[in-house]
Amino acid sequence: MDPKETGPIKADEIRVDGLLPALPAQVYEAWLDAANHGAMTGSEATSDPRPGGRFTAWDGYIEGTHEELYPPHRIVQRWRTSEFPADAPDSRLEVHLAPHPEGTAVTFVHTGIPAGQGAAYEQGWVDHYLTPMRQYFVER
Repeated sequence: MDPKETGPIKADEIRVDGLLPALPAQVYEAWLDAANHGAMTGSEATSDPRPGGRFTAWDGYIEGTHEELYPPHRIVQRWRTSEFPADAPDSRLEVHLAPHPEGTAVTFVHTGIPAGQGAAYEQGWVDHYLTPMRQYFVER
């Protein structure tokens, strides 16, 4: 093997945990409903809430497909942003929702992120999802 060849570039993987003041069913339903998803994040979203259905978020910055839906505890999506290289495959996002005495424990497991982009998405899940979602459910 040529020493200059490094082989395939490994994709980034991240896990982000948070707590929301709502029941898992409320979070699940809001995530899949375009109007509520947009209200939670403060940005336009679309959603066809069925396996194989397409979605967008953050005014089209995020797009993908709902792969698996397990109400009200798990959502699996094929997910990408406009910052993914054109030849990069979609990443996989799993949203886990578990009952917690204070509402819902949320875990984002995001795999297959283009190498080098994981840290930005890790902070993005906190800043652009968990933080505004907490506020959305507090105000309801």
